[in-house]
Amino acid sequence: MRLSVLAETSEAVAATRSRLEKVRLLAELLRAVDPAERRTAVAWLSGVHPGGALGIGWAAVRALGDVPAAPAPVLSIAEARAALDGLRTIAGKGAAERRRDALAALLGKASDVEQRFLVRLLLGELRQGALEGVMADGIAAAAGVPPGAVRRAIMLAGDAAAVADAVLDEGPAGLDRFRLELYEFVKPMLASPAPDVGAALASLGEAALEYKLDGARVQVHKGPAGTRLYSRSGRDVTDSVPEIVARLEALPATGFVVDGEVLALEPSGRPRPFQDTMRRFGRKRGVEAHADALPLTLFCFDCVYADGEDLIDRPTAERVERLADLVPPELVVPRIVTSSVSEAEEFLAAALDAGHEGLMAKALDAPYEAGNRGSAWLKVKVAHTLDLVVLAAEWGSGRRRGRLSNLHLGARDPDGGFVMLGKTFKGLTDEMLEWQTKRLAELAVSTEGHVVHVRPELVVEVAFNELQASRRYPGGLALRFARVLRYRPDKRAEDADTIDTVKAIAARDVATRLA
Repeated sequence: MRLSVLAETSEAVAATRSRLEKVRLLAELLRAVDPAERRTAVAWLSGVHPGGALGIGWAAVRALGDVPAAPAPVLSIAEARAALDGLRTIAGKGAAERRRDALAALLGKASDVEQRFLVRLLLGELRQGALEGVMADGIAAAAGVPPGAVRRAIMLAGDAAAVADAVLDEGPAGLDRFRLELYEFVKPMLASPAPDVGAALASLGEAALEYKLDGARVQVHKGPAGTRLYSRSGRDVTDSVPEIVARLEALPATGFVVDGEVLALEPSGRPRPFQDTMRRFGRKRGVEAHADALPLTLFCFDCVYADGEDLIDRPTAERVERLADLVPPELVVPRIVTSSVSEAEEFLAAALDAGHEGLMAKALDAPYEAGNRGSAWLKVKVAHTLDLVVLAAEWGSGRRRGRLSNLHLGARDPDGGFVMLGKTFKGLTDEMLEWQTKRLAELAVSTEGHVVHVRPELVVEVAFNELQASRRYPGGLALRFARVLRYRPDKRAEDADTIDTVKAIAARDVATRLA
């Protein structure tokens, strides 16, 4: 297939706000694309290049903006993929210049629409809305299978392209190969915010309430090949947590996958600051010595696989029962089941007194929706907080002179891109300012006066007093008295809160004021 067809589809998907139209366009392309190019097409339309980094930075890509476009499309998807993959093989003296020349040659063969597509792909700016949920529906429509079955397969495979290949080649039977297996990472289920425990119970009815821990999310796999732990992004962190591995290896149970968090605790049992946990959790050198000085503790809260049985589709209540059979009580997050608001508020007070940040409320009959942020899991915090993405930063003045300070913050748009909600420099310590100046400089894509625009990759947790109506920002809302709590290195931009979540918080606040 011509690359131009893919590029034109990308632009058409970006141009429509209709989810149904996006799905139709994607399905049409997936039916037409050559099977040998299908995986590339799915990955590129999702905004990623298979195989990881290509060894060429944004500045080099930007510098090639004046390469003349070819008068007519001649490139195939396969030819463009081979040329980009070839950039990785260029090494040694003068590699950067030779990669730049190779990319210039590719762009010179590309038509105008193809050039736009390739440049945006390389810069991470393909915000055309063909994100995983829409892509899953597009694959389902192309194959004529239920969208839910495709989404489940993608959850377990972690790769939409592999699922597309299987179901388009083999039909529904192709989805059967995607099952939960030991040592195969499963995307974690995520939670949506609730304003208070009353609202959470009103939504869920009788529910399981758990302490909301301020730690690092992990997924534990224990089986014949030993114990492995994975971070929330799927990175193998086993070697970074030897004390937890030793504790799990001592358990008699085997053949399980459980969900949990690790925290650094004070001798009293209260949690240490989140930064202490992440500094220890992310360590790769001198781990044994630091494990003695600052040990981590595991708390489990779910079980998705036990004794060869996939539990993802089982209700929460049953999964937690299986968890209790596998790990001792001291390794389980404190938990109650109730429909009483007063009992829930007492439990919340106990969580806060213990130094934790709130509660999780979980529907007892809900399956484990891997990778999804739905309404079956709700998080209750005392203050409003959001996980937002840094879109730009401004050079500071006074004490902050010479540092990138005032952050431009955006919520994720489920249809692609980010919606700016405001700016803040409040809450930033000198240490954070120093770190973010260096990191944001690495992510910079353009400069406009004193504003440095960056690739939307960094996630920051922000507290705020309220949301107010705003004509200045495209979402119609702005954060009031926003302050940075911390950076979230454990989260990716696609894990950030959505503009829909922000609007829901604003609507609840209005309803509360009018009540």
